[in-house]
Amino acid sequence: MLSYRHAFHAGNPADLLKHALWLFVLRDAAATEKPLYVLDTHAGAGGYDLGSAAAQKTGEFHSGIERLLAAPDPLPDLLAPYVEEVRKANPEGGLARYPGSPLLALSALRAEDRLDLVELHPTDHRLLAERLARRPAGGPQVRVEREDGLSWLVARMPPPERRAAVLIDPSYEVKSDYEQVARALARAWRRMGTGCFLLWYPVIERARSEAFLAGLRQAGLRRLWRIELCTAPDAPGRGMTGSGVVVVNPPPALPAAAAAALPWLARALGATGPCSAGPMV
Repeated sequence: MLSYRHAFHAGNPADLLKHALWLFVLRDAAATEKPLYVLDTHAGAGGYDLGSAAAQKTGEFHSGIERLLAAPDPLPDLLAPYVEEVRKANPEGGLARYPGSPLLALSALRAEDRLDLVELHPTDHRLLAERLARRPAGGPQVRVEREDGLSWLVARMPPPERRAAVLIDPSYEVKSDYEQVARALARAWRRMGTGCFLLWYPVIERARSEAFLAGLRQAGLRRLWRIELCTAPDAPGRGMTGSGVVVVNPPPALPAAAAAALPWLARALGATGPCSAGPMV
C-alpha cells in the first residue's frame, strides 16, 4: 500500500522521539574517524512545509514540535541538538519548516560517510530527490532510491565501511507490516550484528505492540533498548496513543541520555500515557 504520506504527521510527538534519537546516534557515530554507512529505509520527502494543506489538515505539529520549541531551557542532552537543527531550518524564526530524518542525517555526517535514502512512494521520492539535488556542495555521499526499504536493508548489510547506522520507519499501514519489518531487521542483524539499528513502531493496540517486540527478542536479537512515549493512556479504538523506538546496539551514552530526557519530554508535551526507557529483557 502507498497511501501513507508523512507530510500529514510531520513534527508530531512521534517525530520528536524518533528524530532526536536518530540525530543523537548519528552524531555519536560520526565522532570517530572511521567512515560510516547510513541508511534511511523510509525516508519520506526529506523536509516538510508546516504551512502546507497536509500539515494544516491534521495540525499534529502543534502538539509536538511547537510545544517543544516553547519549552524552557535548559533542554536535556538528547533533545538539544535536535531542537538546534529545527531552529536552523527556520532561520527567520517561528516554525514554518520541519527537517525530516534525511536532513537531520545530512547535518551530522561528514564527507567520508555514505547516506542511502530509500523511499517507495512516487511523490515523496520525487520531492526527496529534488530537495537533495539542491543541497550545498560537500557533505556525505548521498544516493536517493525508489525501492522497497526493507529489501534494501537486507541487501546492503554488511556495508564496505563495516560501520552502519540504520533508521527503519515504516508506516505499518497493514498488520502484515509488523511481521515483514521484524523479519527484515532480524535478517539484517544476522548479516551485521554490530550495526546500530533504530526501529520505530506505533502504539495502537498494546497487545499488538507487545507481541511485535516479543517477536524481536524471539528472533535472537541482542542488546535491545526500548524508548516509548505515549501521549495518551492505552485504550482500544482510539488510534495511535503513542510510539516507541527500539535501538539495537545503542551507543554507550544513549541509554542514560534517553532515560534522563523522557520524563522532561513527557511533561513538555503534556503526555498522560505510559513512558519508559530501558533494556528489553
